[in-house]
Amino acid sequence: MSSSIPFVHITDLHIGNPGVEDANLYSDTEATLRAILNDIKSLNPAPRFIVASGDLTNHGEARAYERLKAIMAEAALDIPVLYTLGNHDKRSGFYPVMLGRTDNTDEPYDHAAVIDGIHVVLVDTSVPFKIGGRFEPGQIDWLKAELDLNPELPKLIVMHHAPALDEDRADLEWEALSLSDTRALRELLQGRTNILGILSGHIHYDRVSFWHGIPVIVGIGQHAATDVLYLHEGLRMVSGAGFTQGTIRPSGLTVSFVPRPSERRELKVYTYAGMAELIKRYEVEETKAAAAAE
Repeated sequence: MSSSIPFVHITDLHIGNPGVEDANLYSDTEATLRAILNDIKSLNPAPRFIVASGDLTNHGEARAYERLKAIMAEAALDIPVLYTLGNHDKRSGFYPVMLGRTDNTDEPYDHAAVIDGIHVVLVDTSVPFKIGGRFEPGQIDWLKAELDLNPELPKLIVMHHAPALDEDRADLEWEALSLSDTRALRELLQGRTNILGILSGHIHYDRVSFWHGIPVIVGIGQHAATDVLYLHEGLRMVSGAGFTQGTIRPSGLTVSFVPRPSERRELKVYTYAGMAELIKRYEVEETKAAAAAE
């Protein structure tokens, strides 16, 4: 690679189902997406590709994906947009609307593309009706086979749930890839010198970690922001959104976080004591929503 490759990372779009009141949608995510797409179109140099790392919709209904598809079409971006899925997505809604597939598959959406000499690998870590991430049987084998392709090319991995930073904290599995799958990923990536980084979302705040020698970049997303000053008490969600502007240089990966203007208005507060109830309620509500959509 002899020149710099600009790209954009967006995440946690949380597009809703039009006309359906949703108490768990805290902001106008359609307006935010349009504003961010306008910002992206103004970038100079223009990005060569966009990756969207999951939670594309708030509940995974087909109508929500139809809104997402329409907004992206309105933006008329003349660059590839690569999607992966998060815990708020549903494969039953995503596949037919976004990919035109009618085979009723429920397989993980794992795929890859080579763009301007960058091998972009997208892994579906979503688990139906669960908040935390996990690999399904066969996914780690798929990832190994994909990473073994084009060994001369730098690799950029995209997945909604970042690997767990503390591999002894089972109580934090809801915010990351499971501990067992984090270990499997670490073993798979160990010794590979062509991994540029991992791009993720899910936790709703900008974060950079150096995980076993690999940069892990998490974006704030477009729905609501986690107040990092409150993390010792629980989760305090405030208004806020943004995207990540990335550049892949011969020297490695650079990212800049681009925030949208926000007054940081409080939207929702959860104490850690109430997190177990929140997780349980999420799983119940998602199960009911899936049954109602059938």
